Amino acid sequence: MHNLHNMEPQSDEEWQIEEGIPQVDDPFIQQYMRGRSSLILEEQKQRHDCNLTKALPPTAAKACNIISRVRDRELHQLSSSSGLDDARFPEAKSLDWDRVQKTKLWRIIKAMPKGSLLHAPLHAMINVDFLIEVAFATPGMCVLATQPLTSQSDLDEKAFIFQYSLAASKDMEDRPTVWSSAYEPSSLIPLRKAASSFPNGGENGFRDWLRSRCVPQAGSENYHSRAIPLVNSLLSYEPILRACLRHVFAWLRSDGIRYVEFRTTFTFPYRKEGEDIPEEGHSDWCHVFREELARFQGTQEGQGFYGARIIWACPRSLSKRDIVENMKDCILAKYDYPDTICGFDMIVDKDDQHSLTDLVPILFWFRKECSAEGLDISFCFHAGESLRTGGDQGLFDAVLLGARRICQGLSLSQHPLLIELIKEKKILIECSPLSDEILGLTDGIQTHPLPVLLSRGVPVSLGTNAPGLLGEPNDLTRQFWQAVQGINSMGLTGLAMMVENSIRWSCYQDQPSAEWLSDLREGILGEGTKASRLQEWYADFEKFCQWVTEEFAEAEGEEQD
Repeated sequence: MHNLHNMEPQSDEEWQIEEGIPQVDDPFIQQYMRGRSSLILEEQKQRHDCNLTKALPPTAAKACNIISRVRDRELHQLSSSSGLDDARFPEAKSLDWDRVQKTKLWRIIKAMPKGSLLHAPLHAMINVDFLIEVAFATPGMCVLATQPLTSQSDLDEKAFIFQYSLAASKDMEDRPTVWSSAYEPSSLIPLRKAASSFPNGGENGFRDWLRSRCVPQAGSENYHSRAIPLVNSLLSYEPILRACLRHVFAWLRSDGIRYVEFRTTFTFPYRKEGEDIPEEGHSDWCHVFREELARFQGTQEGQGFYGARIIWACPRSLSKRDIVENMKDCILAKYDYPDTICGFDMIVDKDDQHSLTDLVPILFWFRKECSAEGLDISFCFHAGESLRTGGDQGLFDAVLLGARRICQGLSLSQHPLLIELIKEKKILIECSPLSDEILGLTDGIQTHPLPVLLSRGVPVSLGTNAPGLLGEPNDLTRQFWQAVQGINSMGLTGLAMMVENSIRWSCYQDQPSAEWLSDLREGILGEGTKASRLQEWYADFEKFCQWVTEEFAEAEGEEQD
């Protein structure tokens, strides 16, 4: 024991040699390390942004490093000041957006050119306070409900919609309001009378209640069933539709978006300004949409805005007969305004509804009718909208029915065969992680399947599916910011690849399948509209990267690297 005590301690290297442990520079260990590096590189080739990362010009590569450095520094500062273990995963309902919008990362993401917005429910794109003000400022607006709204559960869930009626606004002042048990179901009540007689605080209370019906409630999944009828009933009257389109176009352009495809339902009769009698069908709605788009593109702020089109969304909760009538309405609108309607979707709006499988015969009929009229209306289906077991069967139908894009696809990561089919068939997945969290579909960015899909090379673009909890639109800047700060592997190249996808999968014009797939394969090297718009975006992206390197290099110590 005495001799052992006086022995000099061995170095780690001497101990390893004595024990016969191989050294790092031994040939077979070096061979292992080379194999390991090759395996990592082989896996990285499957990532969605692999090719873009390899092809980055020096300025863009420099901007990527700066943005990563800015993100890491601000995350550390946010974690330290807020007492969070990891500021990557703040809950959407508790996130201080005012503070976020003062950060350098937000400023960078806000300035980034964002291509196309392909997942944009029109009812979710309008600032709720703006919409309420427009409704109150519009003469002749009335409200109606399918039953008296006398309890809190009635106020929370029962149908309540708007309708223009000049006659009703003048002649029905003495009728019981919707808040009275004596109210006659579906009778029209002037908006201002309904507001002033609201039992919980008069007009101010009514406005607050209306806001609550139009915005997501934290952890609640029934936002769309509450908001769609209410908002779309307002958008079925010409003056309100025009005002909201002008508002939304300007807001989109200010967020760096150059093209948008709105989803909206057409279940309310459309009325022209001052007309009590509604129009047949929705061709006049499309006419107004086209007029307002052209007007905006002719303004200074609308310069560079490529355009907007409509994905006709039909609620699955309708009866099959009503679905067929809705499809006929879509075909007529497409025939009259082919440049406005670009796609068709079957949306989930209530718990009791048809599955896509139930609707396959009707969807085949719809496709046959379109073909007979010489019309091309592509399928862009909602599918895989829940992480729960059994909520993913629509993914199989969406693939088999030839959908060009799938909205949400939350459960896709659980289906390895479908993932490979979607990549093979070049189907885009429209993801909205921030909206999914707000709607209670996921717990946050850390449980969202987006990182898994990206790592498997699935083409994805980011969109928005709901307004913020305060009624403000969830712009792409918010979606991009959450992705880049919440996903460790996400950087500027990841965002850029999703923007490129949004442009490649845009329905700028009607295309038969062969031409559509050819454009997707050729990308920026093609000769069509998509190729030229990809070229324009990359030119804008290079200018953006140059701005990042000049604006943030010194602040982030870039010159020292």
